[in-house]
Amino acid sequence: MTTGSQNRLERRGAVHRLLAERSPDLLIVAGLGSAIWDAETAGETPLNFYLLGAMGSATPTALGLATAQPNKRVVALVGDAELAMGMWALATIGWRKPDNLSVVCLDNGRFGETGGQISHTGVNLDLAGVAAASGFQTVRRVNDDAGIDELRDLVMNGPGPVFGLVEITANMPPVQMPIRNGVIGMARFREALLGPEALKE
Repeated sequence: MTTGSQNRLERRGAVHRLLAERSPDLLIVAGLGSAIWDAETAGETPLNFYLLGAMGSATPTALGLATAQPNKRVVALVGDAELAMGMWALATIGWRKPDNLSVVCLDNGRFGETGGQISHTGVNLDLAGVAAASGFQTVRRVNDDAGIDELRDLVMNGPGPVFGLVEITANMPPVQMPIRNGVIGMARFREALLGPEALKE
């Protein structure tokens, strides 16, 4: 759990630093709420796939994408409550071991979307420990800029699967909502990834 950490990063700045000098081929699956807003403000691109309202689905979706696109780097960018809802996906990733997949968890120990109540990671759930026990190749706990820089290199180049637990404050930056139509979002992601012919299938 993260309650014992003395240092915590500001969430949006941490995500922007993580995605700085992003590879143009990097695929991001962003989970409900804050992860979506931060990925959007870090640089809008059709290669971001936003799972608005599909809590718990970002990590398994990223696993499927990494399996289907083994030559691309894939990141699941999720909050702690989002990841906890679909935690079984960590065990599946540890089992299948896709070396092109990273899971980056933004952990503030709170339910940020419903009022900031203390979440399980603020009390008794250690998601980095779960990832390590599940068999992830690399696990990092990050609470400073140097850690973000190392995690960026692992996400872009390191052997996967990679798990990064980014310890953040409970501060909530302004919402930056991306396109909200799921059909349009899926279509533009498919076109950017597979080309315009994909839309005819």
